[in-house]
Amino acid sequence: MDIDCPPPRLGRVLVPALLVLAALTALTVWAAGSDGTRATPLVLDALAGLLALAVLLMVTSRPLLAGVLLGALAAVSPAATPSATAGVLVAARWFPLRTALQVALASVVGHAIQGLWPPIGMPYGWWLVCDVAVHAALVGWGAYGRARATAVQLWRERAQRAEREQASRVEEARVAERTRIAREMHDSLAHRLSLLATTAGALEYRPDLSPEQVAAAAGVVRAGAGEALEDLRAVIGVLREQPDELRPAPGLGDLDALVAQWRDAGMVVELDQAAPDVPPAVGLAAYRVAQEGLTNAHRHAPGSRVRVAVGARDGGLVVDVRDSGGRIRPGSTPGAAAGLIGLRERVELLGGALTAAPTNDGFVLAAWIPA
Repeated sequence: MDIDCPPPRLGRVLVPALLVLAALTALTVWAAGSDGTRATPLVLDALAGLLALAVLLMVTSRPLLAGVLLGALAAVSPAATPSATAGVLVAARWFPLRTALQVALASVVGHAIQGLWPPIGMPYGWWLVCDVAVHAALVGWGAYGRARATAVQLWRERAQRAEREQASRVEEARVAERTRIAREMHDSLAHRLSLLATTAGALEYRPDLSPEQVAAAAGVVRAGAGEALEDLRAVIGVLREQPDELRPAPGLGDLDALVAQWRDAGMVVELDQAAPDVPPAVGLAAYRVAQEGLTNAHRHAPGSRVRVAVGARDGGLVVDVRDSGGRIRPGSTPGAAAGLIGLRERVELLGGALTAAPTNDGFVLAAWIPA
């Protein structure tokens, strides 16, 4: 089977090869008449040798024509033998085996004719055997070099492809990790900071609060700041080599504490939880849905009543967060929809679905996650 491969680069060896062939041609011309039995005139041998060297340069572009011409010159004069045999080797190295065999056949025929008329010093049958054996060796040598070059080229392309694929996988992993970090920062830090902003706002606009209420609000701020710092450390920990250092991810068991934080911040929140045991990934996604719903209700519908319902349905877990006031919705302020985008990705990666839509008296954020 013929395999396509790029031709070898002959720029570095072309001139030395031509010089060697020219020297061999000169030696052949000299040897043909050294014993006083020259069959052809010296001028004819020299001219045939020079023409053969010129035709040899055509092998890389027009191998069949060059092979026929070299065979014809070899039939006329032994001075063309070095170039004719070199042409077979070049054709086998550059072209498919079928083309190389045709060039070799032309050279074999030319040398067979050459052996008919000058004295050759051996029986003609052995001359033909040697002629065919030499050309077969040249074809095999060239075909081996071509096959080896093809294998090297394939290995090089395969290695380059593997390097490109590895670089692509690394870049995809980086993008995925950045997306994950961004989602974690929004889901955790945005919630903490919104809670701090709400509590700080109460302290700023309610100067009539009693010392006990001020102390309670300050305690919420202090606790929220500490939790925000812990969340920041957890997000930074995503970049570390040992993810085991991260603190446990929140789940359904942390919903009571989440709702309590918002109640302490002044939001009216009702929690209806009747959820079964679910895998940690599902529990984390449900927690993030409730967290995002409460954060958005505070941001876009301040003062509204919020109901968080968690339960089982259709073989999965349902999380429903509804508020009852306000008409400013996520997406109406810069960056407000970023949380919903990341949340939808998180839910869909688990095979679930997320919906966020206005209702007659508020807004609902609902998710179904297979458990």
